[in-house]
Amino acid sequence: MTIYFYKVSDPYGYLSNFSPHGIHLGGLDWPTVEHYYQAQKFAGSQCEAIIPQIHSAPTPQEAAALGRDPCRILRPDWEQTKYNIMREAVLTKFLTHRDIQTLLLATGDEIIVEDSPRDYYWGCGADKTGQNQLGKILMSVRLEIRHRLGQQ
Repeated sequence: MTIYFYKVSDPYGYLSNFSPHGIHLGGLDWPTVEHYYQAQKFAGSQCEAIIPQIHSAPTPQEAAALGRDPCRILRPDWEQTKYNIMREAVLTKFLTHRDIQTLLLATGDEIIVEDSPRDYYWGCGADKTGQNQLGKILMSVRLEIRHRLGQQ
């Protein structure tokens, strides 16, 4: 059975980057993976001043809106670094929060898919032909945690 997730309020909502599971990266505590990810788009860019605003955004939706503003210039290496930044944040989330780590491990070897109707890179898109990179990261994080726990 393939596991589909998207909204935090849905089953498997803990897999979402919007889930209320903070992480500590880059010397700061971030409210969600989404906050961290959106802020990293601007690290070292001429729009770096937006990072504190993203960090303190009241919700992950607001952090995402700030990070997706097309008027802002992204860091020049964003396309080359975004996958590794996301993976580090997702791994940190599941290493930090044992409750959801247990839930992730309980998914066994099921395929995990971000059921985003709009995102064809991180999710599967409306027609299910997207790359599902977030789902792939979650499955690789699940495997890495298993190895760390000696559960091959």
